[in-house]
Amino acid sequence: MSTTHPTATEHRRTGGDLVVESLAALGARTVFGLPGQHALGVFDALRRSTLRYVGLRVENNAGFAADAYARATHGVAPLLVSTGPGALMTLAALQEAAAGSAAVLAIGSQVPLAGIGGGRHGYLHELTDQSASFRGVVKSVHTARTASQIPSAVAAAWESALSAPHGPVWLEIPQDVLLAEAGIPPVGELDATPRELLPRPELIAAAADRLTGARRPVILAGGGVVRSGAEEELLALAEQLGAPVATTFGGKGAFPWEHPLSLQSWLEDRYTTTFLEDADTLLVVGSGLGELSSNYHTFRPLGQVVQIEADLGKLESNHAALGIHADARAALAALVKEVGERGPRHTGAAEAAEEHAGAGGAGVAGGAGAPAPEAAVSDLLARVRDRIAGQQLDLEQQVLASVREALPDGAVSCWDMTILAYWAWSAFDPRRTNALHSAQGAGGLGYGFPAALGVAVADPARPVLAVSGDGGAMYSIAELATARQYDLPVTWLIVDDGGYGILREYMTDAFGEATATELTRPDFVALAESFGVPAVRTSPEQLRTDLAAALAAPGPSVVVLPARLRMFAPTHLSS
Repeated sequence: MSTTHPTATEHRRTGGDLVVESLAALGARTVFGLPGQHALGVFDALRRSTLRYVGLRVENNAGFAADAYARATHGVAPLLVSTGPGALMTLAALQEAAAGSAAVLAIGSQVPLAGIGGGRHGYLHELTDQSASFRGVVKSVHTARTASQIPSAVAAAWESALSAPHGPVWLEIPQDVLLAEAGIPPVGELDATPRELLPRPELIAAAADRLTGARRPVILAGGGVVRSGAEEELLALAEQLGAPVATTFGGKGAFPWEHPLSLQSWLEDRYTTTFLEDADTLLVVGSGLGELSSNYHTFRPLGQVVQIEADLGKLESNHAALGIHADARAALAALVKEVGERGPRHTGAAEAAEEHAGAGGAGVAGGAGAPAPEAAVSDLLARVRDRIAGQQLDLEQQVLASVREALPDGAVSCWDMTILAYWAWSAFDPRRTNALHSAQGAGGLGYGFPAALGVAVADPARPVLAVSGDGGAMYSIAELATARQYDLPVTWLIVDDGGYGILREYMTDAFGEATATELTRPDFVALAESFGVPAVRTSPEQLRTDLAAALAAPGPSVVVLPARLRMFAPTHLSS
């Protein structure tokens, strides 16, 4: 064991105090984490600070909670962990934060300074190069090797996390630096305001030319719209242009679900893919047109593409476009102003109506002269409904409808990688912006419940719903203790089908039978109750009533639904 652990002496300010003082100076109010021996200096400092600490039972789950807290608040979520195993346990969560643009500031300890540099000194938790494990996952990696470096390092990491696009960062500080006396004054003020990522005016003018001159403009809104808070600007531009709007799974809530121009988010549908392809100008905002947003890379645009993207690596990474490297909100605001100054669109309403109505052949809209674009949207959604209706998926639609009916309009839902979540990506109306979070960015299991805890910490006045399958639930069972300890208003719906349901389905379709997908699982009701969390076993017929009652009750609860759900048929395999 290390001999550098603190002793019970009269307090003197340490490097750990500088960490928490810096976080508080930057505006942090809550930190997530899990203590470890090398990080005790910063955890000891927490009790002398105004920061609220929320401790989870597994570092990966602490990372998921911080991720969702950052999404819910549009701010930075500090995450405190220890060296080696504790640090490495956060990697899956940080990958999701990177994919979902969540500003998680992960601060990990390191072995003492004498053990850093690649030698094999044999310190507990020692890695040859710990920060190397994070470089391919996070936006930036930072270090502080002396106490005087800590405030500036924390500020630089904070600024990086909050710069567009938001994302996770890693900062590590050696154990002895965290424990050593800090011979500098307490941290007063720190400025880590990120530079605004503004669009270039000539690109906005060119984009406005294409959009106002288009006969069939369409918009695809991604998660960048939600992360930047650009929903009002998106709505204004869509109504100026009369442009239908589809949202990606990460962009759910960016555009009102029931708006006459809303194509909703049926992106794993060939009718929707064709509609997007047939736009003569497609505006893609806050999306890289990745695998899920492009119907598994079957999307082939026939017209011009304008892409607004804050992540430079995603700009034109999949399709040639007029690429605008900018924050979604700043770029959309500039477009709204530019389009508004130009007056009515260049094409007449009648011409646009005929173009929308006749475009696409395979599923866009009816004959020429139909009112458009609203009629084209209505026709597309009717075609999608008819396709789903022909697949005998009444149980799945009933379950999803019951969840929607039970969930209050102002509540947030967090979804794990499970069949019901895949349905929700396409078919669930979140009813407000930034109200549905899922792990669809990186796709790791275990996100739903700890993420819901993070949302509940951000806003404890609203109930939060978590949805998991039984396989994913086993990643997070320990956090029932966290939910109980902090009395968080999270209702956890566990759909128990006795295995990894989507993998069972994939393998059966591909190979005729499934392997390694069946699971022995606990009695989830009894298990929840052993943590002091009330639980109920329900049925599809009783789900709405039981779920609504659980959401209305104070504190955490669990609802278990034994059911084997199926996915709707894919359309990308035959395109």
